[in-house]
Amino acid sequence: MKRLFAIVIVVVLAWAASSLLAQGGNAEQEIRAVFDQIKDALLKGDAAAWGKLAAEDSVSIGADGKVLSKAEVVDGIRAGKIKYESIDTSDIKVRVYGDTAVLTDTSSIKAHRGDLDMSGQYRNVRVFVNRGGKWQQVLAQRTKIGS
Repeated sequence: MKRLFAIVIVVVLAWAASSLLAQGGNAEQEIRAVFDQIKDALLKGDAAAWGKLAAEDSVSIGADGKVLSKAEVVDGIRAGKIKYESIDTSDIKVRVYGDTAVLTDTSSIKAHRGDLDMSGQYRNVRVFVNRGGKWQQVLAQRTKIGS
């Protein structure tokens, strides 16, 4: 009887572990899809689309240290003050911690924020939260590689 009980426990634990891994895998795919939509919205200059992907309390920190609220980013995209010509990403990694996830990547961009040329190579971190079954960006931070 003890052996049967031990087998049942092992099976239940294995099932629970596989369920958690599957959820993490699905979350990773969802976050990668949101990340692709964010890049697409920036390239198209689609402020409305970008706004739907960022939480109301989202902040973006540029390589120059400037902090922009969601409203400032949306207004900048809408007015053409934030303009991306290209975004090439690599080395994308997603780590999921329940309803929070961290995405890191390396990117090469051609972009401007007002008169500031933001073109270059960067390492980036984005934090996403799942609110009501929907992943949204709450933080984006960019660090320039090299000089």
